[in-house]
This record gives sequence, C-alpha cells and structure tokens, in this order.
Amino acid sequence: MTIERKPPRAKKCRVSTCRASFVPARLGQAVCSPACALKDAPRNEQRAKKAIAQRDRREFKVRKEKLKSRADHLRDTQAAFNAWIRERDVGLPCVSCGRHHNGQWHAGHYRSVGGHPELRFEPLNAARQCAPCNTHKSGDLVNYRIELVQRIGVKAVEWLEGPHEPKKYSVDQLKAMTADYRAKTRELKRGDAA
Repeated sequence: MTIERKPPRAKKCRVSTCRASFVPARLGQAVCSPACALKDAPRNEQRAKKAIAQRDRREFKVRKEKLKSRADHLRDTQAAFNAWIRERDVGLPCVSCGRHHNGQWHAGHYRSVGGHPELRFEPLNAARQCAPCNTHKSGDLVNYRIELVQRIGVKAVEWLEGPHEPKKYSVDQLKAMTADYRAKTRELKRGDAA
C-alpha cells in the first residue's frame, strides 16, 4: 500500500516588492528565489544573531565545565550547601549572638571547614550565622556551642566534637551533591513563597 502525498500548494513570495506565486521546494521556504532571499535576509538577521549567541553561550558553558578542577567543583558544592543552610534556617536568629538583623547572613560551621573538612557538608555542623559573628568573631564558638546544644542536643554536639573518618569526594559525587543542594534550596524557597 503506497501513500499518495499531496503536491505542495503554491505560496506567495514573502518579499513585498515581489509577491510572485511559487511552489516551495523545501519545508519552510518563504521566498521564490535566491535574489528574494537576499532581500528578505535582514528580516531574520536579529533572530539569527540571537540563536547564534545562544549556541555560543551553551558551547562556552560546556567547555568551561570540562576545564573545572576538583577544587572548583568542591567550591561549587560548598556554595550550594551554604545557600541551603541559610535558606533552611531563614526564620531563626544568629546561632552565636541570637539576634535578627537585616545584614548579610553566612552558613557558619561549628567545626571549621579548614580544621575538619570531613564535616564540611554535615547539616548538624552548620547553621545560619550573621556576618559579624562569623567573620569578626571567628564564629563566636562559645555562644555557638551553647545554642547548638539547645537546637540539636548534647549527644549530637559531642558527636560533632569527636573523631571522624576523612572523606574524599569524587567529581561526580560533588556534582550530584551540588545539584541536590540546589534542588533543596529551590524547594525551600518555593515553600516560603506559597
């Protein structure tokens, strides 16, 4: 059984000075000849430039992603984790000084990332902290611990203070964690908006 295809219908040339009738040879053909295509080119120029720019940005992003080192991925994951901690604790006061303010907020770690890298992505080890406490008072750890005991309990704080196995994340694990924390942050933000 053969399916008969209808012959293409005649169209009018899109160029306003021509308007000749023609049968399209290709799908989407809107002009009758190459001469009319040249006349019609400026009409599509802006759209074509935009499409080319989008393609170039996508290719640049892919090339840039391939050049990232493990340390770059670790930084991305840390930024995503910190954003999630800040959003998770959005209604709570600063873990160290107990005040609400309109300044900048950090994700302060009880056990520092430099001294205890194995706890850098541990949710119990991080809380929303005001910038002055985190930056100028080195986390104000005495008051941080007092509040942390109130929030998560003595057993959990003692666990944080105990020994931990070192962790070495692969690039794939870091990418997955980054995507996970970003998704959690978006979900929390959507919950706040609702």
